Amino acid sequence: MKNILVTGANGQLGACFKKISGNYPNFHFVFKSSAEADITNKSKLQRLFAEGNFDWVINCAAYTNVEKAESEEEKAFKINAEAAKHLAELCNENQAKLVHFSTDYVFDGKAEKPYIETDKTNPINVYGASKLKGEQLIAEVLKEHFILRTSWLYSEFGHNFYKTILRKIDEKAELNITTSQTGTPTNANDLAKFVLEIIASENNDFGLYHFSNLGEATWYGFAKAILEFTGNSEEIRLNESNNFKTIAARPEYSVLDKNKVQEKFHKKIPEWKASLKALILS
Repeated sequence: MKNILVTGANGQLGACFKKISGNYPNFHFVFKSSAEADITNKSKLQRLFAEGNFDWVINCAAYTNVEKAESEEEKAFKINAEAAKHLAELCNENQAKLVHFSTDYVFDGKAEKPYIETDKTNPINVYGASKLKGEQLIAEVLKEHFILRTSWLYSEFGHNFYKTILRKIDEKAELNITTSQTGTPTNANDLAKFVLEIIASENNDFGLYHFSNLGEATWYGFAKAILEFTGNSEEIRLNESNNFKTIAARPEYSVLDKNKVQEKFHKKIPEWKASLKALILS
């Protein structure tokens, strides 16, 4: 029986782990919300580790508001970098392995082909910089870790682009969606399933990996697919926009190359449209 702590359990990704946890009878999960286990409070974390005897920690706790991070830099770094280091240190002291999530936003978006793990990082916003610092701090203190960079996460849980578009459909609102960014929409359910399959496989090829669904899209293309699969292409007006104003700079191209993760773990990654359709029709 593997004892697994999931932090940030009430967030989008944490909820996806909860949803599928029953499919893994050999795992004992301890789900802790950010209120129950504040990862910025190292002394409280120490007590949790002392009681828990964890084999694995899956860290779903993160500061994810890209826009707000520009004015809350200290808070973003405290959660995404310093607290990630706390977790890594405690994992090291307690012989636990860590799964941590990072982002395509560690790159500047100037590439013309999908980013591989060893490509030069150059974040252009505070959120990306805070997540990159977290990656670096974990790697410095803990050997037995998986860091998974992912992109454009969505699911039926939490706050995300997919749920925003569904709400706009309900409101019969006209949509003006940017075509100026290209990435890969990633179903958070696929990411959660992949992580638990890695743990179950006992494949300890630790390190940094890219995981997102296959293929690429603009936010406009993502919205168009949601309208298509929900049967709303005719009812809702969708306009292309290339002047979408944001506080934080966004990488124009941030598609992640998944060859390394597929070769190491021999797992088939779903194509983004197929995964989106499956979620909508489920």
